[in-house]
Amino acid sequence: MNNEVSIATTPSPDSLLLQLERSAARAWHWLLDLIFPPACGICGRVDFRLCAGCRRELDLLPLKDYSKELNELHEVFATGKHRHILRNAVRAFKYDGATELAEPLAARMVKALRGLQWKVDVIVPVPLFADREAERGYNQAALLGRHLSAEMGVIYSADSLKRVRETSQQALLTPEERQSNVRDAFEACEAVKGHAVLLVDDVVTTGSTLRACAIALKEKGAGAVYGIAVSHA
Repeated sequence: MNNEVSIATTPSPDSLLLQLERSAARAWHWLLDLIFPPACGICGRVDFRLCAGCRRELDLLPLKDYSKELNELHEVFATGKHRHILRNAVRAFKYDGATELAEPLAARMVKALRGLQWKVDVIVPVPLFADREAERGYNQAALLGRHLSAEMGVIYSADSLKRVRETSQQALLTPEERQSNVRDAFEACEAVKGHAVLLVDDVVTTGSTLRACAIALKEKGAGAVYGIAVSHA
């Protein structure tokens, strides 16, 4: 004789509500993708945030032996020229919300850093002014910096450097205007004292922004300051 007792369980109202919310969310996202299908941030191919072809081209794009001498920095390196697929990727990442490009772009930087073998203690992204970051929804340099930190095993600190005043977009200015635009625009914290810092940015052109950041870091006692960017214009 079977003496087992079968106990019928009834889902709680909260559990049923949660299931309904999840189902509604899945249906909503499906509908959005149907009306506004995702597109590759680089080539625009529909149904892919980052299509396999562009990802492969980024992965295979060779690192260029590029470095720039800036008085305030120990060394600066960019992974390639700001043209073709690298330019398109950076623009989509920076201006079009294609944050999925952070990982493959950071992978290029990691590859370069492992070859350079710089000795750094902390990774610091070039900061955006608070209003601009709120408008964009993210700081592209910060996304790159987090990936570098995870891959390299180096401390990441966005709080070590802040942009204390609004500046105009560097891309719209002449080289002379760029220097005055970012002068005294950054402020570092005391925690950088004695540490070798790796500054992270998306594009380096004249180096004015990196120089201004390095000056602020060294004013607080930072040791060597290095800079790395995805591309150079």
